[in-house]
Amino acid sequence: MLEIDGAYGEGGGQILRSSLTLAIVTGQPVRLVNIRANRSKPGLRPQHLTAVRAAAAVCDAETDGDALGSETLTFAPQRVAQAGNYLFDVDDASPTGSAGAVSLVLQTILLPLALASSRSEVRLLGGTAVPMSPPAIYLERVYLPTLFELGIRAKLAHRLWGFIQGGGGEVTVEIRGSSRPRAYDMTDRGSLIRVDGLAFAARLPSHIPQRMTNRVRARLNDAGIENRIIPEHVPSPGLGTGLFLVAEYENAQAGFLSLGRRGLSSEEVAEIGYQAFLEHHRTGAACDPYLADQLVLPFLLAAGESRGTTSRVTRHLLTSVWVARQFGFDGLQVEGESGEPGVLLVKGVGYSGNTPQSILAGGA
Repeated sequence: MLEIDGAYGEGGGQILRSSLTLAIVTGQPVRLVNIRANRSKPGLRPQHLTAVRAAAAVCDAETDGDALGSETLTFAPQRVAQAGNYLFDVDDASPTGSAGAVSLVLQTILLPLALASSRSEVRLLGGTAVPMSPPAIYLERVYLPTLFELGIRAKLAHRLWGFIQGGGGEVTVEIRGSSRPRAYDMTDRGSLIRVDGLAFAARLPSHIPQRMTNRVRARLNDAGIENRIIPEHVPSPGLGTGLFLVAEYENAQAGFLSLGRRGLSSEEVAEIGYQAFLEHHRTGAACDPYLADQLVLPFLLAAGESRGTTSRVTRHLLTSVWVARQFGFDGLQVEGESGEPGVLLVKGVGYSGNTPQSILAGGA
């Protein structure tokens, strides 16, 4: 059994999620220790426990340590990922309820289900726009369109928004299955076409999304950038607000989220989102800082060499590469210093059939 130290690098949930995904795909049992050791509340939180349960459900894994707060987990897949209809509710992992991010649960099982023999539908309940995680709209507008270019087909419907105050969001994801990822080059993003944006609010006054819209429109217009920013009230059981921007380039998309919080004006929320876009745009990179680490495993499973430029090498990216190497894959490289622009290069091993790929892990 492969042992993974959860205290490595950023020491967060990325190690857990990547390890679970690779365990399912390769059939390699794993034991994780020191889970989320570098976080203020180490161990499995509701969203991480839900990810473990989701991963176990799709491959009938035998588990030990799958409990709230656990810092050690054993995970042994019993079969390849099985297509089907699944429902996972982050609330179920906590006796007091949770707004844990559904996007992190989806990231864990999306690739295994994309490689499964047929179509799957996954319904996820919890937080869809919460701090420290990609929002559902990011998956819809940036991540899934990028995966489409790699030959992975999935479609997301965002039915209810779930914010940090109360959660209660809902997304449904259709995953086609039978995918065979192909290599992809994301080094040349091309020219900027337009910046799209959604200034959103739930159960708050109309002037809040309008003020965010006015500020970011003015900033983009002053910079001579074509834009389409829409203020919108979104359906949610709880309160929440924020701005999401999508930079549409000829060959890539990049996304930037700024969430509202107490003490932060609508204009300040808009400015944070605009500055995040501007910082990325000035580097000329194709992948925003949040996309690069999410492409490590898709690139790894593709046949051939993939590469992508990123506006910032993050600890999440370096951690994802480290986890893949623990499984025996060595064709991964990150050029550039942490916190600076860089390049991700991956020699993919290819995925050749609906069987556990442990032979690939041993020979990569």
